[in-house]
Amino acid sequence: MHNIQNTLYVMTPQAYAHLENATVRIDVDHEKRLQVPLHHLSGLVTFGNVMVSPALMHRLADEGKSLVLLDEHGRFKARMEGPVSGNILLRQAQHKAAGDPVATLEHARACVAGKLKNSRVTLQRGAREAADAEEAAQLTRSADNLAASLRAAAVAGNLDELRGVEGEAARGYFAALNLIVKPQMRASFALDGRTRRPPLDRFNALISFLYAMLMNDCRSALEAVGLDPQLGFLHAVRPGRAALALDMQEEFRSILADRLALTLINRGQISAADFDLREGGAVMLGEKGRRAVVTAWQERKQEEITHPLLESKLPIGLLPLIQARFMARAIRGEMDGYLPYFAK
Repeated sequence: MHNIQNTLYVMTPQAYAHLENATVRIDVDHEKRLQVPLHHLSGLVTFGNVMVSPALMHRLADEGKSLVLLDEHGRFKARMEGPVSGNILLRQAQHKAAGDPVATLEHARACVAGKLKNSRVTLQRGAREAADAEEAAQLTRSADNLAASLRAAAVAGNLDELRGVEGEAARGYFAALNLIVKPQMRASFALDGRTRRPPLDRFNALISFLYAMLMNDCRSALEAVGLDPQLGFLHAVRPGRAALALDMQEEFRSILADRLALTLINRGQISAADFDLREGGAVMLGEKGRRAVVTAWQERKQEEITHPLLESKLPIGLLPLIQARFMARAIRGEMDGYLPYFAK
């Protein structure tokens, strides 16, 4: 069990989360493991076979706190929340923008720019830290390719063209990530392209798990400011798909999830033994691996960074909420377009 940024994560199989007076109590095998005042929490996230009492569900709904169900591998299953809140005028502005091809393209372009710039920073950092001169040169070339992709994205004439630029850039970026993995770790953590459902190698399994947690944070942030997480710009709208959360997630994938995955691998904090091979070639994090990753994720979210627009330090875990506020301001027309978070 972990409590970070007012979100309580419960991962222990057969754990029981229930209400005790004004607290959330977590029991395992009928013994108390954790007790947290309800007013300290903004939400509860459960992994796999975790039981939640009806009384706690009702209390969370009454107080506007979310209950998120993820499967044991971190894949999103469902979200429970009370009545929809948020500014109806903001949602009207969001729907208007989504129906305007020019506004949609510009917002999507900003999301792609955030993704490409931050991906480039990751490769540049890898080049600086590379022990092998040739590999450093390859990483620098890949970073230069992303700079070219950024220029192409800036002049893309429509969404299909923009998505094509983003897709090609992503292929080059994921190929280059292999060079940031330490040579002695590469046999176990080779990344053979991006595979999702299911992940087909350990690196993909690791980043898929991290992306699931990042996605939940982005969705929560959007809902907190009153935006509809299902109505996106870069990602097509589909039933059950949080398209705007996917849009927001793009700028954070490299600097939060991918970079943490590389750290865990290179420092030996996660090993090949932490993964399970499933039928058909699927690779999934095992229970021990999931615990290690969730702990590292929460520690990462407590680290402080200086936001370039706010010019003040804040925990990394608050970045999605800050960016969601900027997104709302851009949609309302209070900012001249959305400005993603650019890492240094």
